[in-house]
Amino acid sequence: MLAIATCPCVAAAVTPGNLAGSDTTAAWMTAQEGAWAEQSCGKPWVLQDLLADDFQGTSPKGTRYRKPGEAPVYDPATFHTDCRLLASDVHFFGSDVAVVYGAESSVTPLSKSGRERRCLAWTDTWLKRNGKWQIISAQDTRIDCPPA
Repeated sequence: MLAIATCPCVAAAVTPGNLAGSDTTAAWMTAQEGAWAEQSCGKPWVLQDLLADDFQGTSPKGTRYRKPGEAPVYDPATFHTDCRLLASDVHFFGSDVAVVYGAESSVTPLSKSGRERRCLAWTDTWLKRNGKWQIISAQDTRIDCPPA
C-alpha cells in the first residue's frame, strides 16, 4: 500500500549519507518539480530549461516521450485544476546525480462525464552538467489518490 502525506508545504529530504547535496539544491529541485506539476493547470511552461536535451521519460501508459520542442498551445477548457505536488524526496548520489521520488495530483476534465482527480507517483533523475542541474529521465505511474 502506498501512503502519501498531503500538505500544502513540501519539504525535500537530504539524507545524512548523501552529503554531496545541499538543502538549498534540494529545495530548488522540489520547487522545480512543483512548477512542472502545475503546468497542466495553465501555469508557466518550465520544461525547456528543466529537461535536458537528451531527456527521455516513460508515461503512465508505458509510452516513451522526449523533451518537447516548444510549449504546446492549450485551450483553457482543457486545463486541469487543483494541481498539487503531494510529496518530494530528494536523494543525492555524488556531486552530480540526484533522484527525486515524488507524487502529484490534479483534477482533469473528462470528455463527457465532468472531471476526475488523478494522482501520479514518479521518479525523476537529475544530472548536473556544466554547472546546470536538469532532469534526464522520468518514470510516471498512475496511483489511487490518497483521501483528500
